[in-house]
Amino acid sequence: MSPVPSSRSAEAAARAAAQGVEADLSIELPGREPVGARVYGQRAKGDVAPLVLHFHGGTFVCGGLDNGRNVARLLAGAGAVVVSLAYPLAPQSPFPEPIEVGYAALEWLYKQRTKLGGKGAQVYLAGEEAGGNLAAAVALIARDRAHPPLAGQILLSPMLDPCAGTASLRNATNDAAECRWASGWEKYLSCPSNAMHPYAVPSGSLRLSSLAPALVLVGADDAMRDEALTFAGRLRAAGIEVTSSVLPSASNWPKALYDTENTGCVACEASVQQHFREFFSATTPPPATANHPS
Repeated sequence: MSPVPSSRSAEAAARAAAQGVEADLSIELPGREPVGARVYGQRAKGDVAPLVLHFHGGTFVCGGLDNGRNVARLLAGAGAVVVSLAYPLAPQSPFPEPIEVGYAALEWLYKQRTKLGGKGAQVYLAGEEAGGNLAAAVALIARDRAHPPLAGQILLSPMLDPCAGTASLRNATNDAAECRWASGWEKYLSCPSNAMHPYAVPSGSLRLSSLAPALVLVGADDAMRDEALTFAGRLRAAGIEVTSSVLPSASNWPKALYDTENTGCVACEASVQQHFREFFSATTPPPATANHPS
């Protein structure tokens, strides 16, 4: 798709959200190449919908808009308007390029929030596996740059430990010395010193206070289970509102979340969407009421 001005991109996205169709678009970002995205969900006229910037999985090195389909549709089914991003991949675009593109896209989304989600729409980040890492990293950047305000971050089986040595990951890989996650980390970080940067490895950040509330979901046999739950615990210790859950019916996570040959998680779909709905509800402030003189 050829690049289009950001205003036209916003209009196309708004039309897609109004019509409830999945539509591809190209977003122009200041000083960068246009980035592809896909819009999901439907906002009824006069309603306000949660607005989500979504990052697909793929161990940092593979995947595209089709890989974001499973989770984006689950988010849309929970009432959100979703913009799923085709962020640049390693090794051609290692850290920090994917998160800087992600942050620029978040700024674009925030500017278009009324068109896409309605007046007063809340903005969220979401991602699965490597995309969960990027969502958590962009949440840190938004806090540090004091903009834009975020209502929450939704992390599904987030890929957060470059050591790739947790018990859950070893069990999932049968203790293999080499695995796709370790290889993905190596290509994404590009040099060992980047593993010390909190934007590259959000779980290693020494300052997790003042972040947006988080929803962390993992499967019982999930390779990312231990690192995700450890991060959820660290967020709680930092005073962040966190909802975390191990879904016993979520099999073959995280791969099932972004596998284009898979519907995602048929057995756990209702449970996942219910978690999304409850999280959106819990993080949406009640409507303001007018004060009338007695």
